[in-house]
Amino acid sequence: MTKRATGSRVWDPFGTLRRVLWIGGGQWAGKSTVARLLAHRYGLTAYHYDFHDARGHDDRRIARRIKLGHPPAAPDPDATWVNTTPQDMAAETLAGFPVRFEWALDDLRALVSGRPIIAEGWGLRPELVAPIIDSPRQMVVMVPGEAFRDRQLRELPRASTIGHGLSDPARAQRNRLERDRLVTDDAVRSARRLGIRVIEVDGTRDADAVADIVADHFRPYLPPPEDHRP
Repeated sequence: MTKRATGSRVWDPFGTLRRVLWIGGGQWAGKSTVARLLAHRYGLTAYHYDFHDARGHDDRRIARRIKLGHPPAAPDPDATWVNTTPQDMAAETLAGFPVRFEWALDDLRALVSGRPIIAEGWGLRPELVAPIIDSPRQMVVMVPGEAFRDRQLRELPRASTIGHGLSDPARAQRNRLERDRLVTDDAVRSARRLGIRVIEVDGTRDADAVADIVADHFRPYLPPPEDHRP
């Protein structure tokens, strides 16, 4: 059985968690792209945390708000993004990650694969993953350099906008970007404390080259690459 982040044992009926390879880190570092490339190269199952957390966990999020005595509806967008500080936003995000990580573990436990599963997402924090892996080589933390982050913000529509219904979209975007920097810095500190590798993506290598670096890090756990030739 696999250990929970608290150190207790968890139910892992198919032994899936022991076989997961983890990519954590900062927003806009190319984690999803690298995970997809590795999934295609090696025939792996890819689990995209951000997608599942935003879309598949909403019922659990609502239930938790009700349990805590909060209104079931999400907070007003201005209260979340405009009328706050990046420091408070980062603190709230970090405080929520442990609960959201348990939801991700439930998703992963339900998967069965003959090959490793590669899980990526910014909520896969080093301090949460470390207690359930046998070696630091089962995780890597990817973070964007400033130039690469700026390029992502220019080129990715989902990065350059934050949503609708905001009284001050520009301030909301500034707050989000600074929150993301703070949360990323926290991931780097945590990874280095735990001996987990940090890869800074600076834009000098293309996605395939970054995937090569991550694949080399995961080498002891990867099967031979799949032959996709016709």
